[in-house]
Amino acid sequence: MDTMLQYKCPCCGGAIEFDSTLQKMKCPFCDTEFDVETLKAYDEALKQDGTDAMEWDTSGGEAWSEEDNMAVYVCESCGGEVVCDSTTAATACPYCENPVVMKGKLSGDLRPDWVIPFKLDKEAAKKGMLAHLSGKPLLPKAFKSENHIDEIKGIYVPFWLFDADADGAFRYKATKVRTWSDSRYRYTETSHFSIQRAGHIAFDRVPVDGSSKMADDLMESVEPYDFSEAVDFQTAYLAGYLADRYDVDVEQSVERANQRIKSSTETEFRNTVHGYTTVTQESANISLSDNRSHYALYPVWILNTTWRDQKYTFAMNGQTGKFVGNLPMDKGAFARWFAGVGSVAAAIAFAVLYFFF
Repeated sequence: MDTMLQYKCPCCGGAIEFDSTLQKMKCPFCDTEFDVETLKAYDEALKQDGTDAMEWDTSGGEAWSEEDNMAVYVCESCGGEVVCDSTTAATACPYCENPVVMKGKLSGDLRPDWVIPFKLDKEAAKKGMLAHLSGKPLLPKAFKSENHIDEIKGIYVPFWLFDADADGAFRYKATKVRTWSDSRYRYTETSHFSIQRAGHIAFDRVPVDGSSKMADDLMESVEPYDFSEAVDFQTAYLAGYLADRYDVDVEQSVERANQRIKSSTETEFRNTVHGYTTVTQESANISLSDNRSHYALYPVWILNTTWRDQKYTFAMNGQTGKFVGNLPMDKGAFARWFAGVGSVAAAIAFAVLYFFF
């Protein structure tokens, strides 16, 4: 006996049947109708859905040597590892401010491929802090007067940079809704569509913070950097600054790189789907090829402040001046602001009701 293939409704997921009167497939749950050929094409699209293939070759890289004239110390207070020029005899840990004496040499660690030199100095970081505090009505007024900068440190932060070519295939479920009315009824017509997209995107130098001591969200917030100003690494660029040695290796950074690449790829493909009332991604398949990783040092100013026994950490991009950091909120000012917004909204609502009634 011949049997009909079973299909699920793309709209609600229910089992759909052939309606002999309509000569179409119809869902008994949501009453959506489909042409048989449309469903066959949809079924073929489902069979083509795959899984992501995002693997990396993380081997290679040039190692440090004794001739690089570098030194590393481990803070006995917090365990942070920092790289400096070997001529530096003593300094303070940028993480816990504990005084330390430099000792030891680097051996076996990967040498950075590039470095973006600092363009902005300590005074620019101080001005950036003042600008960051201005124009914020919910900031406690006492924060500006009582808060003081404990220390400002210019640090070359390690970043792993990932290059890859991404091939993506996506399927979306979309609707178009049309409404109209007559003297008796208001009508709504919903049309359903299955949309497919496929293409290629090249990614260059996707950065991932290689230091566990630096908060990833803080480091990503000071992006982007202008890589056109990067130069081949030379130890001379570290003079007068600290350089953090990576403690998150390239293999550990791959997952974050894949997350960033996948998110960007999904966004770019989704942005090609226009003209629909709703769009829902149903499947995604991303494959990476020609992938490579590099190691670089990027300039960051770290500012640590204290206010009412609470620590606040800010960061400024040492190349572009982009300044980020969380601030305390004046709860009283927020309550007054919220009450003001509520009053305005109530006034607008009253005016609208008055107009109609």
